[in-house]
Amino acid sequence: MAMAVAQQQRDNSIERHLDSSGKYVRYTAEQIEALEKVYVECPKPSSLRRQQLIRECPVLANIEPKQIKVWFQNRRCREKQRKEASQLQSVNRKLSAMNKLLMEENERLQKQVSQLVNENGFMRQQLHPTPAAPNADGSGVDSAAAAPMNSLRDANSPAGFLSIAEETLTEFLSKATGTAVDWVQMPGMKPGPDSVGIFAISQGGNGVAARACGLVSLEPTKIVEILKDRPTWYRDCRSSEVFTMFPAGNGGTIELVYTQTYAPMTLASARDFWTLRYTTNLENGSVVVCERSLSGTGAGPNAAAASQFERAEMLPSGYLIRPCEGGGSIIHIVDHLNLQAWSVPEVLRPIYESSQMVAQRLTIAALRYIRQVAQETSGDVVYSMGRQPAVLRTFSQRLSRGFNDAVNGFNDDGWSVLNCDGAEGVTISVNSIKNLSGTSNPASSLSLLGGIVCAKASMLLQNTTPAVLVRFLREHRSEWADFSVDAFSAASLKAGSYGYPGMRSTKFTGNQAIMPLGHTIEHEEMLEIIRLEGLAQDDSFVSRDVHLLQLCTGIDENAVGACSELIFAPIDDMFPEDAPLVPSGFRIVLLNSQPGDTKNTTTANRTLDLTSGLEVSPATAHANGDASCPNNRCVLTVAFQFPFESGLQDNVAAMARQYVRRVVSAVQAVATAISPSSVNTSGGAKLSPGTPEALTLAQWICQSYSHHLGAQLLRSDSLIGDMLLKHLWHHPDAILCCSLKQVPVFIFANQAGLDMLETTLVALQDITLDKIFDESARKNLIAYFAKLMQQGFACMPAGICMSTMGRHASYDQAVAWKVHAEDNSVHCLAFSFINWSFI
Repeated sequence: MAMAVAQQQRDNSIERHLDSSGKYVRYTAEQIEALEKVYVECPKPSSLRRQQLIRECPVLANIEPKQIKVWFQNRRCREKQRKEASQLQSVNRKLSAMNKLLMEENERLQKQVSQLVNENGFMRQQLHPTPAAPNADGSGVDSAAAAPMNSLRDANSPAGFLSIAEETLTEFLSKATGTAVDWVQMPGMKPGPDSVGIFAISQGGNGVAARACGLVSLEPTKIVEILKDRPTWYRDCRSSEVFTMFPAGNGGTIELVYTQTYAPMTLASARDFWTLRYTTNLENGSVVVCERSLSGTGAGPNAAAASQFERAEMLPSGYLIRPCEGGGSIIHIVDHLNLQAWSVPEVLRPIYESSQMVAQRLTIAALRYIRQVAQETSGDVVYSMGRQPAVLRTFSQRLSRGFNDAVNGFNDDGWSVLNCDGAEGVTISVNSIKNLSGTSNPASSLSLLGGIVCAKASMLLQNTTPAVLVRFLREHRSEWADFSVDAFSAASLKAGSYGYPGMRSTKFTGNQAIMPLGHTIEHEEMLEIIRLEGLAQDDSFVSRDVHLLQLCTGIDENAVGACSELIFAPIDDMFPEDAPLVPSGFRIVLLNSQPGDTKNTTTANRTLDLTSGLEVSPATAHANGDASCPNNRCVLTVAFQFPFESGLQDNVAAMARQYVRRVVSAVQAVATAISPSSVNTSGGAKLSPGTPEALTLAQWICQSYSHHLGAQLLRSDSLIGDMLLKHLWHHPDAILCCSLKQVPVFIFANQAGLDMLETTLVALQDITLDKIFDESARKNLIAYFAKLMQQGFACMPAGICMSTMGRHASYDQAVAWKVHAEDNSVHCLAFSFINWSFI
């Protein structure tokens, strides 16, 4: 018995591994501990490192290097298997939850079908009415219909509030899981395992509504805590204050909440809400937070606090959060608002009548924020410059809030209007009490002797796609910005560095470096540092670089129907967390048509491309809802802030007015230049002056590919004319052409190529060939370039290229070939990146 126990102990203290010959090698606990320590530091040690390990660890002296190599191979294999098993379990849980959501959606649709059938039967009965039987009193009037409506409840008593809360709960649940609202799937947001969730918008009915449901890897209590703190995730929320809170008697709470929201532009007033918010637990373990507007005065905010706001109505809305087996939660979000569209100019009413805008700015934003926090909590998100996610989120919120404050200019924030240029629409405001610091520490706040001047304007742009315009403004700052003004703003944030533009003679070199800091999961929002290289004109060796903290939103392909923004602020090159920020920038909001009108569905990844020459007719483009159609209209809002020293207010105000006028003129010129109508006025798209027409270049690309590689680039070799160009444009592989110059620049890309580089055809011509490759891919290009020039083509191995936004894209293979013109001269080089995808 003792021998058996001793044998078992020996078996427990060793580990068996198969070596390359198929024999088991036994390792003791001490040997495994030594190997594990090395594995943590280096999972794949070299042969020299393994030999060094044997020399330094006496417990491994009797182990051959080959056996240690096998141990590390097996250890890596086990680690990989564990990770794959964990990933499969996670995917399985997600698929199960999504399946549950889809089954619930199917059940809801079946209820909606049943309801429509009943309504159809009712309408048939109305067409063939039957005489009504007399009631007991001899009248033919329905007693229920004749009964008067319930008298108004006392909304100032807890009992009255509880009655309102219970009704709100019932109505909200009927919207979240029932058919109380005529929901339609939101265009461009298809449900699936890799999607954020399932989204729907209202079609007709009172107000505008949006609904979302998805899986989040957070517990319900944490989700409730996040969603109740609305200013942290809802960028248009200025404040949300709880005036009264008391228990509901059933384990829940009732709160009276006053919420202020920003106006998206200078042409409309801001909105506020006076609501009752009810939080309770259901019998199935779900948590519900529902909310609706209260009518009447009651205990609402005073008139002075709400004088600059238009009171809007929140119809029963809220969040239904259900815990999932194995962790996480399924969340249903409903936002149903009446934004009082009648109170804004008629041209702006489509924005306030758009369910898609509510979905993007409020409903989807809530779900995306929760998913972002969940991923950051799990440690799956990696950020640059060693900054914590919470710090970067705070910077993004401060940029957005500072820009919104400048656009709205509320009196209680210290803003007052100096004058308004009625002819050109430029408004000058001043703020003498603004605290620029994001902290409450007085030592870190900026002590301004004067204040801040803001010049702002809003205008209508025709035939403009917001995402395309913002991309161009981001990539080509020199086309609209004045470096001396940026330098002045940056210097103004440093103690004792105030001055007036022109006092410092500085020259912008034209170089702009973009350093990414972080981005959201779906890249719909990016935070980055912009370095503008400048030199003092009196001494060319003195560098005066300017650093900007920049927030860019609405340029990703998933930003369907949302507005696009480019907000920036000068910041010190040390990037302190409590740095004062004076944000300026642009906001472009698409004017949609009536809510639920699918004819005006837009996609923000629409770039300036050749497809404008591929459409059959303008009517076809309009019918497809193309965001680049000539009828497309947007509202552009520009706001620039400038700190000033005491006594220089008038000078800085005059400079600000003149500068904003120049910026507006430049942006309008850019919008006109990149509009599809200016690119394709005759139905035949051209790349740029001096290059062949698109049809001719497409023929050259395909013919040269067939000549050099002996295969067809497109599936059919019988395509000619417009059809050939159309198939090339929609080819799944990224196809790009670059010039044969000392510094090759791109002259053409199909849709996949523009998507891979995340740019437009206009901006494409400023991108050089070497900028899109990483170091390894660049070496491959140099190694294969001689072969390419000698035999006319080259097939390069898999590699990684970089987009203009700093994102990495991998490809399985890259094929390069010479593109010959009709006279057999080499016109350019073409590249095809096969099976590319973002990493």
